[in-house]
Amino acid sequence: MNITTFSNIVGVSAYTLRYYEKIGLLKNIHRSTSGHRFYTQNDVEWVGFIVRLKNTGMDLERIQRYADLRELGDRTLQQRKDLLEQHRIKLKSNIESQLTHLTALEEKIVFYEEKISS
Repeated sequence: MNITTFSNIVGVSAYTLRYYEKIGLLKNIHRSTSGHRFYTQNDVEWVGFIVRLKNTGMDLERIQRYADLRELGDRTLQQRKDLLEQHRIKLKSNIESQLTHLTALEEKIVFYEEKISS
């Protein structure tokens, strides 16, 4: 599929996709004889994973590290697992923090509801 179709499917702009390719997050992108990028279903899945990592707070440097390890194959399985486990710990901590903020916000809403109704 071309970059426009791919961009629409993965929800990432063509500009960002080109940037990801430039910094090495997207590797071995096929090109037509005229030089246009051609993406595969594997690329859809990989970019989906990149987006998930990014949306859960992993910075691009760590995502690049993961991508580099992935490129090296099965001999890096443990390192990739470790990297994801570290991210999971950070993500869980962030979720717990957000839940604390949500609870405080809900308590304040209840406070106002009680004041308004009395």
